[in-house]
Amino acid sequence: MATNVPRNPFARMALVASDTSRAQEAYEALLGQQDWAPLEEADVAVVLGGDGFMLQTLHAMLDAGRIIPAYGMNLGTVGFLMNRYDRRAVIANRLAKANRKSITPLRMTAVLQNGEKQTLCAINEVSLLRETRQTAKIEVTVGSRVRIKELTGDGVLVATPAGSTAYNLSANGPILPLDSEMLALTPISPFRPRRWRGAILPDRMPIKLRVLDPDKRPVAAVADQKELRDIAEVTVEKAQDTALELLFDPGQSLEERIVAEQFVVD
Repeated sequence: MATNVPRNPFARMALVASDTSRAQEAYEALLGQQDWAPLEEADVAVVLGGDGFMLQTLHAMLDAGRIIPAYGMNLGTVGFLMNRYDRRAVIANRLAKANRKSITPLRMTAVLQNGEKQTLCAINEVSLLRETRQTAKIEVTVGSRVRIKELTGDGVLVATPAGSTAYNLSANGPILPLDSEMLALTPISPFRPRRWRGAILPDRMPIKLRVLDPDKRPVAAVADQKELRDIAEVTVEKAQDTALELLFDPGQSLEERIVAEQFVVD
């Protein structure tokens, strides 16, 4: 009998799971569905866990220099980047029907107080955070102009549209449509300037954050889950040469989730 299920476009699939008990149980349940390939040889990754583990998996691809599409199934808490988990579903069939969404990460170039320079990518956000009880003092430059000579508070973050519903939203930043080509620049518990609550910026404009009085007020920089301490300054830009691809079940697009999040009132 003919079926309406399209052909799975992926020949070699990898199955990866976080170390939580729920994810490991799902991993064992799905192992027998087919022959799985190692992640480094696969052309798609099936990711079991939560948003944090999805970010961890995507960063592993970035670090290895080999990026393949990722299809997540939520066995965490929020699951914003994931699909619904169903142990009865045939993974190959779900992949065959999945819609693709490309997202572009940020590239953070950080200069440490000792002069060392490091570059990290961020899929959700780059955050500058005070290291001690002293508030951070940060100079904010957007494009080629200093926009805020001294921002005083717990820190500041730069969020992508995909990350705008994460830490950025908790810091009272705006939710950005996925195709907006904008970034959110959001202060974290700002003290001065009192009335500045952040900005929405074109993603083509570089953002430079320079730490003021670093000896008394040291600042750390965090790109998603990776932290650097004793920062002198960071420059944040869209990584134009890098694209990640997420797969979503029909009717479960990331765009719809970002729109729906703006109507959550509980």
